[in-house]
Parts: sequence; structure tokens; C-alpha cells
Amino acid sequence: MMKPEGPFCQSCGMPLSRDVQGGGTEADGRKSTEYCSHCYRAGVFTQPQLTLQQMMDNVRGRLQQMSLPVPAIDGMVSGIAQLRRWKV
Repeated sequence: MMKPEGPFCQSCGMPLSRDVQGGGTEADGRKSTEYCSHCYRAGVFTQPQLTLQQMMDNVRGRLQQMSLPVPAIDGMVSGIAQLRRWKV
């Protein structure tokens, strides 16, 4: 299985190339170069109260629906904690 090309959303890890809207938007309407449209709109996170664990669970569920192999899912989900949004 080939790994999709980046850049990747710095909240959920989705390749921005797979975002049908081309990425999230900044407050001034420009496309975000860091976040997807599912996570970020008009300069704010769409679910600001979402925890890291909730994001990991959400992403795991979506990847399972895509019937990806468990090791691939585990690898993608474990990388979420390293994304910019979740670094403290």
C-alpha cells in the first residue's frame, strides 16, 4: 500500500490532497496550508473541544470503514499525537 503524498492535516492527519474542498479556510477566506476542511473553517477548529483521544478514535473508525489493514490503521492513528494541533 502506497502512502499518500503530503502535506497532511495537522489535526487529523488526512492528506490535504484528498480533501475535496482543497483544505480548510483561514479567517480571511484563504485556503489553509495546514488543516483540512473537516477540521478547520474560517480560521477556527470545527470541533474546538475535541480531545486527542476522541480524534484518534474518530480517525480509527473512518479508516476501519475504508477496510484498511489493522497495522496501517495503527500506524496512522499513532502519528496523530505528533501533529501540530496536539503538541503541547
